[in-house]
Parts: sequence; structure tokens; C-alpha cells
Amino acid sequence: MKRLIARIWLGLRGSLQWRILWLAHAKFMVGVTGVVRDERGRVLLLRHRLWSPRHPWGLPTGCAVKGERFEETVVREVKEETGLDVRTGRLVHLGSGYRLRVEVAYEAEYVGGVLALDPLEILEARWCSPDDLPDGLQELHRRLILDSHSPD
Repeated sequence: MKRLIARIWLGLRGSLQWRILWLAHAKFMVGVTGVVRDERGRVLLLRHRLWSPRHPWGLPTGCAVKGERFEETVVREVKEETGLDVRTGRLVHLGSGYRLRVEVAYEAEYVGGVLALDPLEILEARWCSPDDLPDGLQELHRRLILDSHSPD
């Protein structure tokens, strides 16, 4: 039976094989987060309008678009949400998230721009010391900040 299935599979080839694989496997959304720091080592935190009122604070976060490198997602999302410019650094987290979501996080360095919040998504922005993080911060984001923090 396995040989028959293998022969059929090999006979399909190309786009039909791809479509069968696509239908048979989970589809993932990729959430990308930036642990953005300034020259003083403070981290950029945002109070998100669309997040739970119990945990509205978090890092700049968004979903990767098709064909986008994840480092580019960080740069784009920070710019869209805050108007600030960043340069991405090392990968600090890669894991599974809620349901069919993959979580990716990079360190990022603030390099310029003027703070201009997207009022549809962001209520407030704040630069915080890793030793003085606000209540209501997403727990994963707290861990990302503390795990990637290297005290002087």
C-alpha cells in the first residue's frame, strides 16, 4: 500500500503536490516583536489599545507579511506604531505561540525619528528601565526584556 501511495505521489508532481501539502498542514501566522532599546539601555514599551485591559503594556509587535524578512517586520511595525526608526540586532526568541502562531523576537536599537503614535493601535509609549517595568506588562514581553538585558 505504501508503495502505491508513493507512486501516486511521485506521479502528481509540482503544484498539485504543493496544494495537497498545503491543505494537509497547519497554516501559521508569525508574530514578530522588537525589544527596542535606546542609548541608555531603556526599553520602549507601548500601551496597546486592542490588547486586554489587564495586560495592555508590551513591546512593539505585529504580524509578518508574506515575503517579509522578520527583521524587516520589526522595523516596519515600530515605524507604523510609533514613528521611530530602529535597527534590528540578534534574534532573542523563537517559539510557538497562541494556537497557530509562531513568535519571533529580535533586539533592536533606536536610531532616530520623532514619536508619533498610531492612535488606532497605541494609547501611550514609554521608555522604561528594565528594573522599573509597569504593571500590566505581557509576561512573555517581561521575560524577553529581562532575558536580553545585560546590565553595565
